[in-house]
Amino acid sequence: MHAYRSQTCADLNSAHVGQTVRLSGWVHRVRDHGGVLFIDLRDHYGTTQLLADPDSPVFAEVEKVRSEWCIRIDGEVKARDEALVNPKISTGEIEVFIRDLEVLGAADELPLMVFGDQEYPEETRLRYRFLDLRREKLQKNITLRSDVIASIRRRMWDIGFREYQTPIITASRPEGARDFLVPSRLHPVKFYALPQAPQQFKQLIMMSGFDKYFQIAPCFRDEDPRSDRSPTDFYQLDLEMSFVEQQDVFNTIQPILAGVFEEFGGGRKVDTDWPQISYRDAALWYGTDKPDLRNPIKMQVVSDHFRDSGFAIFAKLLQQEGTEIRAIPAPKGGSRKFCDRMNAFAQKEGLPGMGYIFWRELAADGLTKIEADLDGIPTGGGFGFPDDAAKDPQLLKQINQLGAWYDPDRNRWFEAAGPLAKNIGPERTEAIRQQLGLGVGDAAFFLGGKPAQFQSVAAKARVTIGDELGLTDLDRFAIAWIVDFQIYERDEESGKVDFEHNPFSMPQGGLEALAGDPLKVLGYQYDLACNGYELVSGAIRNHRPEIMFKAFEIAGYPAAEVEARFGGMVNAFKYGAPPHGGCAAGIDRIVMLLADEANIREVIMFPMNQRAEDLMMGAPSEPLNEQLRELSLRVIEPDS
Repeated sequence: MHAYRSQTCADLNSAHVGQTVRLSGWVHRVRDHGGVLFIDLRDHYGTTQLLADPDSPVFAEVEKVRSEWCIRIDGEVKARDEALVNPKISTGEIEVFIRDLEVLGAADELPLMVFGDQEYPEETRLRYRFLDLRREKLQKNITLRSDVIASIRRRMWDIGFREYQTPIITASRPEGARDFLVPSRLHPVKFYALPQAPQQFKQLIMMSGFDKYFQIAPCFRDEDPRSDRSPTDFYQLDLEMSFVEQQDVFNTIQPILAGVFEEFGGGRKVDTDWPQISYRDAALWYGTDKPDLRNPIKMQVVSDHFRDSGFAIFAKLLQQEGTEIRAIPAPKGGSRKFCDRMNAFAQKEGLPGMGYIFWRELAADGLTKIEADLDGIPTGGGFGFPDDAAKDPQLLKQINQLGAWYDPDRNRWFEAAGPLAKNIGPERTEAIRQQLGLGVGDAAFFLGGKPAQFQSVAAKARVTIGDELGLTDLDRFAIAWIVDFQIYERDEESGKVDFEHNPFSMPQGGLEALAGDPLKVLGYQYDLACNGYELVSGAIRNHRPEIMFKAFEIAGYPAAEVEARFGGMVNAFKYGAPPHGGCAAGIDRIVMLLADEANIREVIMFPMNQRAEDLMMGAPSEPLNEQLRELSLRVIEPDS
């Protein structure tokens, strides 16, 4: 028999009854049932129930066993009583009577329990990550990650891509985030850098004639942590193709990612029609370039309804250049309680509040008041108010002016409520309702100013409204391309034009486009959004040196600086560069979505904490003086 096991803890079933087996694993939990000891033994594959009673030759040793001890047992497979069968596990038909026991590794008192779903502080979990990883949820998440990567690799090979490895030690290049610098021993006072992405190398692979490249690539960026971003390193599916246009890249990556989501999505619906939404429209409709399209709400500009209106705050605001009023429709949100709650939400986000209007059914006393306010209404001759009034256009118009409308689908009279409705009057209020396509029981929220000042709050409000009103379809992966990004932006304070997005993207219209207003130049750049996260970013590359130099010149970078910063790639462009493009998909975020986790650290085996520290291994650490001398370095303490 093997030294440690004849089967795993997931293998045994009723066919093994009567056999002597050897198992090894961790003690998941111990239960004492009146002198009979039950142990759930766990390994990577599953769990097997063990038992020992005073007749067992090693009963005294079994009594000493505690949670998370690593043990090896020999025993006899027995059938469970029919009433005690556990259909939830593969070994639920049997149990193993312990006849021999060896402790392979005893455990100290545990800082966190592996059994159960207790919550522990993240600092504890990361300091003892090796214990945390034994928990069932993390075992599933990390296994899922491995399976997803394997699936991606197979799919890429199946469509004719080959995997090539690019350097991990390279030159420092500005690519939007801070580099991790690596001092050189052989070249004192010079530094390498860990690559933020294989961007330049994969373009050079295209220069070298390899046509199709992919890599499951590690990337290193010194960034502030977020729930969906690691502060140090991450992995991405990196790919590049020669002789392609934007749609070719879309057609390549879509079946790869759709297949992965279908394979590992647990039956959730995966959108097959991926719309292409311009960056400008995404910012307007959703307030973000990574919208969650499971939420059907689209924001709209309603400035004209407030211009010169009785609501002075918005009316004065619109007199300033570059301002607008946006509405967030809220179907089913038509109650004062919900509207007040959303107003408080905006205040917590740092805004004075959010204006709102909601539409509600007109109460009987409201109808009575309208009837009293109407002039010349016939009260006899079989005329019944209010229903017959809806059939008389002139009378209906008169009633509308008093702030009431008729809904023929529901045969109900309704009114607009809220401070905004009173200030702007029934005619403007009704125009807003019709533009937004709302009705009885619905609401709309309003934010105004320069979009850059309120857009992020509007995006959060849209998500919150969709979630609270049950509008968001949680059982779905909603995916869309965001396209037509602006290449340049102007700094409001300095007036300087600089790159807003990837400077290596080919401008739409080529060199001619760069001769006009730079703020109107769009790039062949694209992102893929899924359920509120950016999963993919890519571009058709600027492979023409004259276009590249002009693009950088507009942003204030002379040709000499471009040569100095990107000399290797620019030099390659001078020797017959093919048109090429590609993208990169974030592995960590893909797995995070598939695992239905809200924090990316739940799908990374050994993540850093929020302060970019590895508490388990003690990184970052102070270097030894010998190391500093060897690298010709001196540490200067920061000012306190």
